[in-house]
Amino acid sequence: MSTTPLHAPVDPSVDHALRLIVTGASTESTCTTDLAAGPWNFDTIPGYGPGSSMGDVIPTGSPRQGELPAAYREAEEAELHDRIRAAKQTLGDRVVILGHFYQREEVVQHADYVGDSFQLATAAKEHPDAKAIVFCGVHFMAETADLLSGPDQAVILPNLAAGCSMADMADIDQVEECWEQLAEVYGPMDVADDEGLVPVIPVTYMNSSAAIKGFVGRHGGIVCTSSNARTVLEWAFARGRRVLFFPDQHLGRNTAKAMGVPLEQMPMWNPRRPLGGSSTADLQDARVILWHGFCSVHRRFTVAQIDQARAEHPGVRVIVHPECPMEVVDAADEAGSTDYIRKAIAAATEPTTFAVGTEINLVRRLAAQYPQHEIFCLDPVVCPCSTMYRIHPGYLAWVLEELVAGRTPNRITVTADVADPARVALERMLAAKPPVTVP
Repeated sequence: MSTTPLHAPVDPSVDHALRLIVTGASTESTCTTDLAAGPWNFDTIPGYGPGSSMGDVIPTGSPRQGELPAAYREAEEAELHDRIRAAKQTLGDRVVILGHFYQREEVVQHADYVGDSFQLATAAKEHPDAKAIVFCGVHFMAETADLLSGPDQAVILPNLAAGCSMADMADIDQVEECWEQLAEVYGPMDVADDEGLVPVIPVTYMNSSAAIKGFVGRHGGIVCTSSNARTVLEWAFARGRRVLFFPDQHLGRNTAKAMGVPLEQMPMWNPRRPLGGSSTADLQDARVILWHGFCSVHRRFTVAQIDQARAEHPGVRVIVHPECPMEVVDAADEAGSTDYIRKAIAAATEPTTFAVGTEINLVRRLAAQYPQHEIFCLDPVVCPCSTMYRIHPGYLAWVLEELVAGRTPNRITVTADVADPARVALERMLAAKPPVTVP
């Protein structure tokens, strides 16, 4: 396989790209120049922050981050990296840092493990001796790590404002109300028919709160990720007539469609409308009931972007994430999880042009890692995940130095009444491993 670079080296840092855009030194564009500012400027302002979710409405009472000390806000990038490395060396095996694929490069370089939500959930279980798990991701991921880690381990989220707009689109009150309305249509939800199938199995995407995972665990359901969604749906269909899939409609639709479920048997559930906006007949005929939720990052990708990529790069290989709308997935050459995308590019034996439909931090990192290929994001506008981007090296340096000083900031805990059933749903997910696929 050739590893000769086809072009100039790619800087994987989205932060550097944004600074160049703001100063006029780059011809690229961004969805907002606010992204070039430190995220602490937005910690006291209600909202998800600048980026792909800035137009989404954040629920009242969502966590906010306290003021980051000035020493971290004002430090140069090199100083922060030095402080992080020094604190890690002092802490040694007492701390493990987990970094999601969508984290900025300046954070990922310090992670002990980098992966998608499925991989990091597993990694959290594999370090029972670590006293602290610093999760560089978003709130629901830190909750999941707390559920799967030991009782004496502290899970820390460097910035409490790093939430998830998709996860917030299905709150526990809405889901409980939905379940009650479905029971009026289907009868007792825990009574199996002559074939041993209950009316509905709830399936929640990993991108959901611990409370939602707990609901699923109490009602015989399971959690899924983009890596194992098909495996999980097969598990659910073996136990129920239908699946209630939340909060991401697109992952549910794309996965069920690939399994042969007709679109007319996938009604949408809008929690603001009676019966979710469907008729009793539609619900009776349903195989998958889709919650009205979405990822703001992946909703940015369009068929027009794919058409443009094909016109400008003949022979381009288009790979998108299954959180993209169905039309985008259908127009792409392939769809798969972040880990699938990464492995597909790694497995390419000849120089290839890839157009990738997922979060820009991962795309730029892949472009830098595989210079023998031309790799670019389908969306030409630099617009990272708002909440992933709330994690900055300043916050990472702060929490690590707090741990060195014997303090435990920003600990994420899940109460026992929620944790116990949520663990049941998560353990079902971890047992439902997808078959190994070769891109």
